Amino acid sequence: MRLTLVTLALAPVLFGQGKRVKKNMLRLPEPVGERAGIVGTGQPLRLLILGDSAAAGVGVETQQQALSGQLVQQLSQHYQVHWRLEASTGHTSEEVIERIKSQIEPQPYDVVVTSVGVNDVTRLVSPKKWIGLQQQLLQQIRHKFQPKLILLTSVPPMHLFSALPQPLRWHLGSYVQAMNKALAELLKANPECVQITLPLEQGQGDIPLANDGFHPSAEVYQAWATLLAGVVGGWIGDFKVTPS
Repeated sequence: MRLTLVTLALAPVLFGQGKRVKKNMLRLPEPVGERAGIVGTGQPLRLLILGDSAAAGVGVETQQQALSGQLVQQLSQHYQVHWRLEASTGHTSEEVIERIKSQIEPQPYDVVVTSVGVNDVTRLVSPKKWIGLQQQLLQQIRHKFQPKLILLTSVPPMHLFSALPQPLRWHLGSYVQAMNKALAELLKANPECVQITLPLEQGQGDIPLANDGFHPSAEVYQAWATLLAGVVGGWIGDFKVTPS
């Protein structure tokens, strides 16, 4: 309720700032490179990455520098990784859900990684509605892919995004905090799910972003991939991965 009231009170200022940010922000392309493949040797591991521009790797030039490339590279040191990236710039939670329903063939994956939320925040989707969408997203992931492990990335700390002016930056950050808190509560009842929160979300003043001041840099993608790989490595002994 308080967040809604603040939104209404600041609406004229937020609307004006939002229009200027959208008009002036540097528009970065999705990186070039493969979005599916088989890499490494050893025990097979099937990996699917779903989501928005961060999942797609916006902010770097190649997929090797992006989340998918860095995660696959780390995992392939220990496993034969059968991987696929399904992500697009601008995707909201609803659009990711629709993509799963209509564009991705059902097949088993051992691990599914998600990155959604920023585009819901910029559209001021309420935390209550957003968490309902995450429930739908989990249902679709389970139905189509039967994963053993689902890694849901927290919405990033938008109050630290240098491309956003105040009070817009603070306000969007408030949405992020409410969404991540609700996500943590949701996942308590879902033991196969893990919420992934990057170290940069712990109140650090300056975070390494891409040139647009909005998307991750290669340094952030590397830290993100390392964190994900560590969680997968810790869980790998707890389930039997899908045979080739």
